[in-house]
Amino acid sequence: MAKKLRASAIVLACALAACVHAGSADSSGSAKVARVGQAAPPWTEPSLPGPTLSLAALHGKAIYLNFFATWCPPCNAEAPAIDAISRDYAARGLQVVGVDVLENARKAAGFRQDHHLTYPVVVDGGTLRDQYAVNGLPVHVFIDRLGIVRRIVVGEMSPADMRSNAERLLQ
Repeated sequence: MAKKLRASAIVLACALAACVHAGSADSSGSAKVARVGQAAPPWTEPSLPGPTLSLAALHGKAIYLNFFATWCPPCNAEAPAIDAISRDYAARGLQVVGVDVLENARKAAGFRQDHHLTYPVVVDGGTLRDQYAVNGLPVHVFIDRLGIVRRIVVGEMSPADMRSNAERLLQ
């Protein structure tokens, strides 16, 4: 009986922690979750090559956020195509940003180096993950030049679909 009670208490504590986590607020005090058709929530994160990168610093650019983790096979498979898109569309105003979810700068730097990425990578401690309700990887987010989220894709994308979404942002 004591074991069942203890297990129930642990489950309840975890559920409460999840609720608190899910309802967390940004630094302005208001909960902000990204929604297609609405302004992207603000963020500032440590970045590679460094020191930080923010949404505000990218004002006026079309943005392609790619949420990944080093252990994610599809994320590794997509990295070369995403880098090619970054190089091909940078002159037209597209800024690709990799978002390494819940890892550390060493792992993010290794991923960046292993894949010869030319775009910046931010090391997300959970802020962006929460803002974009990321619960699986990879996730692709396309934000227009006005800062409006235009598309969120959970899961793998073909290079053709990535390019098509980048093109739409740049029209």
